[in-house]
Amino acid sequence: MLRLLSFVALRIFILFFGISIVWVVILKFLPVWFTPYMLSCKIDAFKADEDTEIHHDWEPYENISKEVALAVVASEDQNFPNHWGFDFNEIYDAMTEDRKRARGASTISQQVAKNVFLWHGRSFIRKGLEAYFTVLIEIVWGKQRILEVYLNVAEMGKMTFGVEAASLRYYNKSAKNLGRAEAARIAAVLPNPIRFSIKNPSAYVVKRTGQISRQMRALGGQKYIADL
Repeated sequence: MLRLLSFVALRIFILFFGISIVWVVILKFLPVWFTPYMLSCKIDAFKADEDTEIHHDWEPYENISKEVALAVVASEDQNFPNHWGFDFNEIYDAMTEDRKRARGASTISQQVAKNVFLWHGRSFIRKGLEAYFTVLIEIVWGKQRILEVYLNVAEMGKMTFGVEAASLRYYNKSAKNLGRAEAARIAAVLPNPIRFSIKNPSAYVVKRTGQISRQMRALGGQKYIADL
């Protein structure tokens, strides 16, 4: 019985390993039209008897303003061009800081791995799978593709995913035409896009927008992400 269970477990592991690699390779080339998190939001909206329409418009990286790409890097993961999926300095700082509420230290790569391949939660199994998919997309996709997917699937408002949908809904223009201040405001709401609004920014969002704009200049502007 033990040998049989070991054989079955090995087969399951090999099957998962193979499917996951194929899945990641396919999504290196195809648009990510839907994610598990979008499905979760749709189900939650249905349960709450709210509008279940998902606002999501995929745009390739070349059709998105590089000001937005720079803004999310400046806001979410300034070491993005240099790390291999994990910013261990940020992780250490988050673990050792004396704060009432622990802050997150997830990189853009980790957020993409979680949003595209997994469910949201805090279990050790999910965190382990997140680390696995993070390494996989770093190897298979590369930085520009990871950032492209992030810009297209990140939640940027209620039932609104991706910068193109957010730009059309809140600025009435395509994401390729966004300027620095507009891009910085989008990045400013990313920590909590349900609580914070692009269209009706709070004092915190306005302040954070200015901080991100300054960080974008400090990083050297768009040339910081030119060689991804």
